[in-house]
Amino acid sequence: MTPRLSLLSLCLLLNACTGTAPSSDTGIAPPTAWQFAKRQANQSTHQQWWTQFGSPQLNRLIDQARRDSYDVAAAMARVRQAQASAVIAGAPLLPEVGLNLKANRQKRISGSSTSDSADTSSTVNSYSANLTASYEVDFWGGRAAARDSALHTVRASEFDQATVELTLLSNVADRYAQTLSAQQRRQIAELNLANARNVLDLVQTRYDAGSATALELAQQKSLVASQQRQLPLIQQQAEESLITLAALLGQPVQALNLGTEGFQALTWPTIGAGVPSDLLTRRPDIARAEAQMAAAQADVTVARAAMLPTVTLGASLGSGSSKAADVLRSPFYTLTSGLVGPVFNNGRLSAERDRARARQEELLEVYRGSIINGFADVEKALSSITGLDQQRQWQAEELQQAQTAFEIAQSRYQAGAEDLLTVLETQRTLYAAQDLNVQLRLARVQASIALYKALGGGWQVL
Repeated sequence: MTPRLSLLSLCLLLNACTGTAPSSDTGIAPPTAWQFAKRQANQSTHQQWWTQFGSPQLNRLIDQARRDSYDVAAAMARVRQAQASAVIAGAPLLPEVGLNLKANRQKRISGSSTSDSADTSSTVNSYSANLTASYEVDFWGGRAAARDSALHTVRASEFDQATVELTLLSNVADRYAQTLSAQQRRQIAELNLANARNVLDLVQTRYDAGSATALELAQQKSLVASQQRQLPLIQQQAEESLITLAALLGQPVQALNLGTEGFQALTWPTIGAGVPSDLLTRRPDIARAEAQMAAAQADVTVARAAMLPTVTLGASLGSGSSKAADVLRSPFYTLTSGLVGPVFNNGRLSAERDRARARQEELLEVYRGSIINGFADVEKALSSITGLDQQRQWQAEELQQAQTAFEIAQSRYQAGAEDLLTVLETQRTLYAAQDLNVQLRLARVQASIALYKALGGGWQVL
C-alpha cells in the first residue's frame, strides 16, 4: 500500500519550494570622521537642544509649539491608527471565539392554503445556543509576518512623529531668529536713515549759505530716499517671519507676543558632531526608513504565504430545544477542519508577491538615500559653521573700520576739508557693513539650528 502524504509533510514540502526573502543589507559603510568638522568631539545629548541658545522666550515658544501644533497632533493620531492596525493584524494569531443565541417563532398566516385547517393556528418555537471557535494554522508564517509588518509600521509612525516634531521645533527656532534679526535690521536702517537726514540738514544749511552745490543736495536727498525705501521691505520680512512663526505655533498672528528680547540675546553653543556612525541611531527619519523597510520585508512573507494552502480548524458546542428552559439539555459538538489552496488566479498572487518584493527593494534604496542625505546634511551644516565663523571674524574688522571711516569723513566734511561724495560713500559702506553683520549672525544661528536638526536633535532610538 502506498503511504499517504500527511498534510504537515505537504506544507513543509511546499514551504521549501518558496525560497528565502532577499537580504536587506544596505551596503553603506559610514565614514570614520566628518570632513568639515573643526574638532572631533563626542556629541553630548541635549534632549532640549533649543535651551542651548540662551533664550527664555525661545524656550516658551518651543513649549507652546509642542503643545499646540496641529502637525504634531496629526502625527500623534497617525501613531494611534498604526497601533490599532497592529492589534487588528495580530488578532488572527489566536483562535476567534463567538457566541450565538437564537430564538425563532414560526406561525402560519391565517387564510393560507393548507391541507389541514386544524394546523393553521399552531405556533412553533425554537431556541438554540452555539459557542464556536475557529483558527487558521499559520504554517507559512503569513499571519505572524502580517503582525510584524504592522508592528514595524507602528515604529515607523513613531519615528515619523519624532521627525515632524524635530522639523517643527527647528522651524520655530529658525523663524524666531529671522524675526529678531529683521527687527534689528529695521533698527539699523532707522538709525542710518536718521543719520542720513542729519547729513541732509547739514548739506541744506551749506547749500543755503552757498557753500554746497545743488548736485550735492540732490545726492544726499537721493540717499535719504533710498534708505527710506529699505524700511518697508525690512518691515515686510519681519511681518512674514512673524506670521509663519504664529502658524507654526497653531495660532493667529494677532495672538502672538514675542516680548522685548533682542537678537543679540541669541547665542549659539559649541556642538560636538560625534562620529558619522552615530547618525544611524540618532536621526528619526533614518530610523523611520529602516522600520518601513522591515515592514516591507514582512509583507513579502505575507504575499508568499498567500500562494500556499491554508488549514483551518473549527469547533462548535451548541444545543437547541423548542422550549427556552430546555435549551441546554441536549448539547452537541461539531469539529471541522479544512484545507484551502489557490488553484488558478491568473497570476494575481504571484504578481502580488513580486509587487511586495519590488516595494521592499524600493524602500531599501530609500533607506540608503536617507543615510547618505543624513551624512550630507551634517557635512553641509559643519561646513557652513566653519565658513561663517571665518566670515564673521573678518566682517567684525570691516564693520569697525567702516564706522571709523564714516566718523572721520563726516568730521572733515563739517570742517570743509572733505567733499560730500566721500561722506556718502562711507555712509553707504557703514550701513551695508552693519546690515551684513546682522545677516551673518542670523546665518550662524541658523547653521547651529541646522546642525542640531541634522544630528537628530536630542532624539535617540530607544
